[in-house]
Amino acid sequence: MVSPDRLSAFALLSLLLIVVPGPSVLFVVGRALAHGRRAALTTVLGNTAGAYVLVAAVALGVGSVVERSVLVFTVLKLAGAAYLVYLGVRAWRRRGSLRDAFAESGGGPEHGALRTLGEGFAVGVANPKTIVFFAAVLPQFVSRDQGHVPAQMLLLGLVFNLIALASDSVWGLGASAARDWFARSPRRLAAVGGAGGLAMVGLGVTVALTGRKD
Repeated sequence: MVSPDRLSAFALLSLLLIVVPGPSVLFVVGRALAHGRRAALTTVLGNTAGAYVLVAAVALGVGSVVERSVLVFTVLKLAGAAYLVYLGVRAWRRRGSLRDAFAESGGGPEHGALRTLGEGFAVGVANPKTIVFFAAVLPQFVSRDQGHVPAQMLLLGLVFNLIALASDSVWGLGASAARDWFARSPRRLAAVGGAGGLAMVGLGVTVALTGRKD
């Protein structure tokens, strides 16, 4: 399978990529600010599952198609960006009801676990930074001489996702702690909902305007 030195090098490179806030991290932070710790951690789980689907896609050869095709890459990127903007606008429009929902739920607004998991999954599977990383970098750490190339890719992808799971969880817990402080004031709480919505809109626009263009 994957040699220890290749595995260590890949883990280090993954860590450097993950700790820098990107679409996934910012989305988790937005969920934490808008809906609290539980929603943030559920989003992390969904996001991680979505990212692992990308690993499986690369292992099966789809990643190379996305990397080579400007059209496929652009469509996927714009779809993810549009979804982020939609969620951000919805959060902004509902910012006024955030305080009431927080009080009625006994600590945080109602946000179904399955829906939150699905939203995290959608962002994870449409993250352009992760797509490019898996398609362009992941295959470089595979030893074709040792065989079982798809299995090697799946193992490396698992390492990446375990690191991302830990890192994104820390981001989510930190953001939810800040949200609890803001929740002591009705105005602060309303501002949190609006800020989280605006952050997601800005993130969607950023995703749409950046990345591969040729």
